[in-house]
Order: sequence, then structure tokens, then C-alpha cells
Amino acid sequence: MEDVDMDPILNPFSPGAGTPPPELVGRDGLLRQAEIALGRIRLRRAAKSMILVGMRGVGKTVLLYRIRSQAEAAGYRAVMVEATEDKSLADLLVPPLRQMLLSMDAMADLSQKVKRGLRVLKSFVSAARLTFGDLEISIDPEVGSADSGDLESDLGNLLVAVGEAAVERKTAIALCIDEIQYLTTQELSALIMAVHQIAQRSLPLVIVAAGLPQIVSLAGRSKSYAERLFDFPRVGALSPEEAREALAGPVKEQGVAFTPEALDELAATTHGYPYFLQQWGYEAWNVADGSPIDLEDTAVASGLAIRNLDESFFRVRFDRLTPREKDYLRALASFGAGPVRSGEIADLIRIPVSSAASLRNNLIRKGMVYSPAHGDTAFTVPLFDQFMVRVMPGWEAPGLP
Repeated sequence: MEDVDMDPILNPFSPGAGTPPPELVGRDGLLRQAEIALGRIRLRRAAKSMILVGMRGVGKTVLLYRIRSQAEAAGYRAVMVEATEDKSLADLLVPPLRQMLLSMDAMADLSQKVKRGLRVLKSFVSAARLTFGDLEISIDPEVGSADSGDLESDLGNLLVAVGEAAVERKTAIALCIDEIQYLTTQELSALIMAVHQIAQRSLPLVIVAAGLPQIVSLAGRSKSYAERLFDFPRVGALSPEEAREALAGPVKEQGVAFTPEALDELAATTHGYPYFLQQWGYEAWNVADGSPIDLEDTAVASGLAIRNLDESFFRVRFDRLTPREKDYLRALASFGAGPVRSGEIADLIRIPVSSAASLRNNLIRKGMVYSPAHGDTAFTVPLFDQFMVRVMPGWEAPGLP
């Protein structure tokens, strides 16, 4: 083994939610797709907005930040917001839109479209009954625009006004929304309708979002024409070759290598999920005495990585569950990682299908499971089935209370 400085300070791997990896492997096609859409919308040519779709741990947030950077490099004014279960879409969008309009209004020449955008924003805030303290917009609201109290109508009016202001300022707007599956049905419908109005007017405003797999069906149920306005590129695990590249490339720059056997083992253990590749790579670097990092190192690293994930990545999601939801997920885990028929889960925990459906719906809203096909249920978090077995090892099907 070569004597190389394996200083943990120099560790190239970066485990963490949304933390950019040292090398973004296997996503060139998606980023090129985004680049083309951004370029066309900037020129007011037809292109779709985009919602990245994938499970936890595939790097959707990292890609969303990268696309935001692409937009800014192309001359966009771009903002990033994250949807949550307890915050409305209006609460998310108003502060960045206000800041954006005020910054455009501060430019040298007078802009009536920007002034109108600010008036419409003030109307929207009032109609939505939002509380932001002093908005510092010393301008009267525009009566009759975005002030009906109907989100589906008002949001479209607001974003059209923002898009028109961008045209006058010879710029473009990119609204980046992470965790979009947390929007309510009404909010998602309003957003889709707003994008429709923007597209009809060829305004330079694009929505780039990321969400769990259920967002595709949610969007379709909200508005049947959603697929004509949005592309839904799938973000999945890396191939074995890409996984090996994601591990070998960063350490090579430090004069370190993995043995081929170690790379194969890590690619298989992590199933190619970028988040796990970073976690396992990070631990393997720290336990290795030198180069190359071998199978013995990866075996130790695997135990450390699993313990770390159990205490953080998995645990934070587990702790949000009710006892009945934990039973449902433990029953799901009994079948392994693949999709399971909903009726089979109900049978295992000995409850009516209607009761199981209620639990399932709650877990979908919490982002824990999704339906890959009608009547099927699967985890949104890779390897969560194994965690459920570890955390509830002596579990027995509870049955009716």
C-alpha cells in the first residue's frame, strides 16, 4: 500500500443534503436539456418548464442548484425556494418576487411594467391575506389584478405581470422550487395555470422544480394538460460504471485510488445512489491508511456509513411517523425494496384496506412512499426497507387495535 496522506481535511467526498459532489457524473444529458430550454425561453421561443422527478438521494437538489447557476449565467434573474408541508405557495413566492421586482425598479430608467408588477404583487399579498410586516412597497395596489382571492386566477395574473416586467428590462426569470410535491392540489393547479398563461404570451419566465415520483400523477390530476407545459425528466441512480467514476475521479486528483474490487463493492452496496456514494466514499477515505483503498477498508466504511445514515438521513424521517405509520412501513419493508400491492400490506397488518389506504395517503403526503403503478406502494427513500428492519427488529404485525 502506497504511503499517501489520507488527511480527513482533504477528503474529497461531500455527504449531505443538497451538497454538491466533487464530480457531477451521469447528468450531462439532463443539464443540456435544461440549457436548451433556458436559452429558448430567454429568446421568448417555445419551450417547456421542467420538474425533475426522482427518489430521495438521487441528487435532485444538487441538479436544481446547478440549473439555477445555468440560468444566471444565461442572463436570468433566478431564485430558489423550498416547499414545505406547513408553508403556502404564496408565502414561498412573495418575498423573492418582491426582491426581484424592487431590484429591477432600482435600475436607471423608469419602467412602467416593473411598477405595475409591484402594484399587482401588493394586490396579491392583500388578497391572499399574507402577513410580511412592512413590505416597503410605497405604491398603491392595482385594483382588479390578482386581488380576487382565487389563487388559480391571482397567481397567473401576478406571474404574467412579473414576466412582462422582465421583457421590459430585457431579462428573464427562473423560479426554482424544490420539494414541489408538498404543494397542495390547489397550489399545484394554480402554478400549472400560471405557466399556461405565461406560455400563451411567450413571456421569459420559467419554472424549474424538483419533486418525488408522485408529483407526476399529482400534476396530471391537477390539470390534464400539465404534460404539455412541463417536461418531467427522471433522475435515477447511476449505472455501475458511472458509480465507479463518481468514486474514482475525486480521489485520483489527490493521488489516491480504489482497487477495482473495492469500486465494484461500493457501486453494488450503494445501488448507485449519489447520496450514498458520497457517504460511503467519505467513510472509506477516512478509514484507509493509504492508497489504494481496498475491500477491507470498504467493509469498515460500510458499517460506519450505515450507522451515520441510521442516526441522521433515515432517523429524521422515521421520527416524523406515527406508531401506525411505522407499522405500515415495517410491513412494507417485510417484502423487501420493491413495489408491493396495497392489499398485501393491509393483510399483513390485519387491518381493512380502507384503513391501510388512509395510512398510505398520509405517508405519501409525508414523502415516505409513492405509487409506481395503480395499487402498488414503494419507498421513496432508497434502503429505507433495510433501516426499518434494523430499527424494528422484533416487530410483529399489530392487527386491529
